[in-house]
Amino acid sequence: MGITREFTIRNQYGIHARPAALFVKTCSRFESDVVVEKDGNRVSGKSIMGMMTLEASCSSVIVVTADGADAEQVLNELQRLIENKFDEE
Repeated sequence: MGITREFTIRNQYGIHARPAALFVKTCSRFESDVVVEKDGNRVSGKSIMGMMTLEASCSSVIVVTADGADAEQVLNELQRLIENKFDEE
């Protein structure tokens, strides 16, 4: 089933190439499967192309589900990354 959290994208330009790469890099450090959903589109959090197809701009809400032994940890790391605006600002 997994653990699900909603996040609001806060950085000015949303999830473009650099933030997508950071998101994927963060997810890839964990064993859990990560699925990201926006506007009914679901992609793997471990796929840079998938993340970019979401077109998540500033103020977009994404729903992230992590399923696995370290699900809570990956979600906490993603929360930190998003709250820190992907270290862009």
